[in-house]
Amino acid sequence: MTWNLDTIFSGGSESEELHRYVKQTEEDLSRLESLIQPFSAPKNVEQAKELSEITDHMQVVMKELSEIGSFVGCLNAQDVHDRKASQWQSKRTEMGARFDNAMTAFDQKLVQVDDTIWKSLLSEPALSDVAFVLDERRQKAKDLLELRQESLINDLSVDGYHAWGQMYDTLVGKLSITQGGEELSVGQAANHLSSSDRQVRKEVFDKLQTAWGDQVDLFSETLNHLSGFRLQTYKHRGWDSVLKEPLDYNRMSKKTLDAMWETISDYKHRYIPYLNKKASMLGMDKLSFYDVEAPIGSTDQKMSYEEGAAFIVEQFRKFSPKMAAFAEMAFDNQWIEAEDRAGKQPGGFCTSFPDSEETRIFMTYSGTPSNVATLAHELGHAYHQHVMNDLPVLNQGYAMNVAETASTFAEMIVADAAVKHASNDEEKLALLEDKVQRSVAFFMNIHARFLFETRFYEERKEGTVSAERLNELMTESQKEAYMESLDEYDPTFWASKLHFHITDVPFYNFPYTFGYLFSMGIYARALEVGQGFEDQYNELLKDTGRMKVEDLAKKHLGVDIEQKAFWENALELCVADLEEFMKLAETL
Repeated sequence: MTWNLDTIFSGGSESEELHRYVKQTEEDLSRLESLIQPFSAPKNVEQAKELSEITDHMQVVMKELSEIGSFVGCLNAQDVHDRKASQWQSKRTEMGARFDNAMTAFDQKLVQVDDTIWKSLLSEPALSDVAFVLDERRQKAKDLLELRQESLINDLSVDGYHAWGQMYDTLVGKLSITQGGEELSVGQAANHLSSSDRQVRKEVFDKLQTAWGDQVDLFSETLNHLSGFRLQTYKHRGWDSVLKEPLDYNRMSKKTLDAMWETISDYKHRYIPYLNKKASMLGMDKLSFYDVEAPIGSTDQKMSYEEGAAFIVEQFRKFSPKMAAFAEMAFDNQWIEAEDRAGKQPGGFCTSFPDSEETRIFMTYSGTPSNVATLAHELGHAYHQHVMNDLPVLNQGYAMNVAETASTFAEMIVADAAVKHASNDEEKLALLEDKVQRSVAFFMNIHARFLFETRFYEERKEGTVSAERLNELMTESQKEAYMESLDEYDPTFWASKLHFHITDVPFYNFPYTFGYLFSMGIYARALEVGQGFEDQYNELLKDTGRMKVEDLAKKHLGVDIEQKAFWENALELCVADLEEFMKLAETL
């Protein structure tokens, strides 16, 4: 249940291999800078070769920086007390800033190319494969400041922006609670929030509230300062919407985002009877925040890690033999860190090593159905990267919303199978509830995060927001998102959720819901076509790094996701599970 990182770099944070690799990357980075510096905007198609050389070398450095970043991220996750890993993290951040400066200079030169010549350049064989991404870089560069200012922003971001995210990680690593005489990290403690014993859930929830609350002033510092840096950057660039960066990053339009949330708001009330029914089944008048993910019925049955792995592989195989073979390889080669122990970061993730063409999955596995679903989810991420390994590195840069599509799709295969394999109605009800619970998470929990972050940024424009006000904003957002259906909310959720403090990706929330519903559309198509859909699915995944999501949906699904009709169809699939649950619950 522990991963093997030695096949990447042996020796952990003291690795000599890592040291040499970082040195090589610095040399390659210097080489890239020396290629970009004398480069001038092409005046004719004959200069395509020069542009191609820079693009090729850029991809080498991107691959190396990603390899280092993933390795260091794994070191930090497996042991939050690894100080050497934190030093490597700082080194990687500095190198990233250098690369960003080089790319800023490069992109600004692309802006100077005549539009007609630019189109001709992109049609050249040496550049046509990465034409979409190069054109995207050029378009985004038009929204930036001039070179010296953007370079200054990149340099200052190392200690003035990313450092706040790293500080958050450091603070979280020091937090723990005592439960049942045992000291637990916040990640371990979070697993107890899905306990069948309400007394345990409430006790752990209250202790976590105290732990986060005791440090709330420090967490408000990290959040206020990194958001302040973002807002100042947007202001100087002349960006008037805080959603511009996340929408551009996710290659989606505001119209698509609005259509999605509006449709969810139309359907959300249909989940209130479910929340009330669940409260009744658990012997209470109203659920509290820590009850929403509580199991019902026989879900206390645990699945060992080996059993969970075997179940996932078996279900993947029914849909895609290639996906099943990949999952088996990931288990056999120890690509997964799942051990339940202290000292690990909370949460789960999948990270790619593009140079080694491997991935690693991180989570804390304790045998619950939710753990099995998380494992399938992260394997979906890993498979997505696997099918893209043969593409140019520039085309592997898929955004978070479509990344969540592959993972959620994998999770759904396993969840659906679990319901069908239920041995009796009680077990079926519990597993159906697990699926409905996931819909509630995407439509309500994630919506609360989106509402909170949108409102927080508006207030942050006027100055720093106090910890007390952050608690208020969080509670208000949760009440609205859950339609006032809960008895008690989680005011410090903004402090405990890593996603609000990540500097790489702003608004780390709505892409989850997009991915969930988009994958519903793909899943419906897969059920319709059967195993023959495997190749179509792989082709869709391969396009995720080189198309806007609207074009991706049009090409592979034949739908317009800027219209509510697509989202309504996806939500109807979710509601089918909801109705089946409610019907079965009435008979038991």
